[in-house]
Amino acid sequence: MKVSFQIKLFISLVAFFSVLFVLLGCYYYFDVNRQLYQEMSGRAKIQAEEIALIPSLRKAVAKKDIREIKPFMQNLATRSDASFIVIGDNRGRHLYHSVFEDRVGTLLVGGDNQEVLAGKSITTIRQGGLGISLRSKAPVFDEAGKVTGIVSVGYLTSYLATITFGKALDILFAAVLLLIALFAFSWFFTRSIKKQIFCLEPREIGLLVRQQKAMMESIYEGVIAIDADMRIEVINQAARRLLGLSQPTRQLRGLPLSEVIASVPFFSRSVMLAKDTHDEICRFNQLTVIASRVKIMLETSLQGWVVTFRDRNGIDSLSAQLSQVKRYADNLRIMRHEQLNRMTTLSGLLHMGHYDEAIRYIQAQSEYAQELLDFISSRFGSPTLCGLLLGKAARAREKGVELVFDPACRMDKSLQTLAEAEIISIIGNLLDNAIEATQRASAPRAPVEVLIMLNNHELIIEIADRGIGIDPAIRDRIFERGVTTKTSGDHGMGLYLIASYVTQADGTIEVSDNSPRGTIFSLFIPAQEDVRLSLPTTQEAHYAT
Repeated sequence: MKVSFQIKLFISLVAFFSVLFVLLGCYYYFDVNRQLYQEMSGRAKIQAEEIALIPSLRKAVAKKDIREIKPFMQNLATRSDASFIVIGDNRGRHLYHSVFEDRVGTLLVGGDNQEVLAGKSITTIRQGGLGISLRSKAPVFDEAGKVTGIVSVGYLTSYLATITFGKALDILFAAVLLLIALFAFSWFFTRSIKKQIFCLEPREIGLLVRQQKAMMESIYEGVIAIDADMRIEVINQAARRLLGLSQPTRQLRGLPLSEVIASVPFFSRSVMLAKDTHDEICRFNQLTVIASRVKIMLETSLQGWVVTFRDRNGIDSLSAQLSQVKRYADNLRIMRHEQLNRMTTLSGLLHMGHYDEAIRYIQAQSEYAQELLDFISSRFGSPTLCGLLLGKAARAREKGVELVFDPACRMDKSLQTLAEAEIISIIGNLLDNAIEATQRASAPRAPVEVLIMLNNHELIIEIADRGIGIDPAIRDRIFERGVTTKTSGDHGMGLYLIASYVTQADGTIEVSDNSPRGTIFSLFIPAQEDVRLSLPTTQEAHYAT
């Protein structure tokens, strides 16, 4: 049967303090006994020497006058706490005994009288007539300085043991009370420890730590755990690799997050306290990432946050490939559909013998396609952007919507503040929204007007439609993730991505109503890193009606 960590800790604490109390008790007992013997030795010696100096007693002892000695000593003995007081003569015989009066005239017991008769005071522990005792003996001198007797004052060791035991009993009682208090403290202390470690055993905690370490290193995404003071607690290898950090994990632990990742709105304390976030596009140092942030809570107390992030370029690469395949498929389907319609029309004209009209029809179709191709290829330097615009124009025509490009359109060089894939995403999403809004509007359908112009200072993108417009109920939230006017399909990401990209480049978005209906989206994106405008770091949408 395995004993739980709480019980083990409780038993260990109780055993340790119990042994400690026993050792301290033994030390105290022997120390008290030693001090008591020292104190009683001094007291017995003082009493013996004081009694030996009393003049009347000295005379009586010199004359060996037992009748005079007895009443005098009985009076002294009643006032003393000594176990016995004995007076002897210079031959070692009893002149007085405070306990046994019948011993008068007998020899003193103990065999320690020689030094006293030689004129010295002594303190010894000897076997006497009453038992083992601590006694002090002092010589009695006559007027000539000759030793005429002995005064012996003693305390039985049994009496001293009784005093020591009484003091030890008091300490033992206090120790038992302390031990009971220790039992209660140890039990509640171990319960508190058990609760703080979530009722886990040390072995289970060790296993969890190893599992966590293995999981952290196996995750492809970067993971950083920070405490409530914004200091790094855990950082995995993927995070160090994505952020270009060469220091080992142990050196990064405890550092302020601002020393590892430059300050960005994503790590604003007010924003972090307000809510968690998922899949937000932001910039960590020089890397554009998709990041999520979740609070770590212990009951109602904030302990910190866990931040996960991944390189957006990897996701964009896969997304670009999928988008490209989708565009190819859509364009092929559109071209096939248009080609079938044209061939059907041409076949009918030829079948009816309208050869001149058939020729004019072929020339008209060829001229429109060639004019659109010539305009787009001459104004835009990116083949990807040209392909996007041609595809969107063909798709709009299939849906009964016309794209009209402003003559001022021109973008013959790359933009430094945004990658080409991001520009494609912005323009593609805006055109899709405008085409769908126009398609959902009542007839007659007005064309969608497109302006894409790059100058030395900024890229201007303006898409104007005369569609159904924006619902006033969601007008203030159209850039939030998941907010959409569409009723079916997986939507609500287009404008969120647009706002993320434009904010990343320190640009602005203006949304206004078109006349007589519809919406105008105007985007202004700085053209170069070193000439970015002093714009807010959070996305803005300005509405004009």
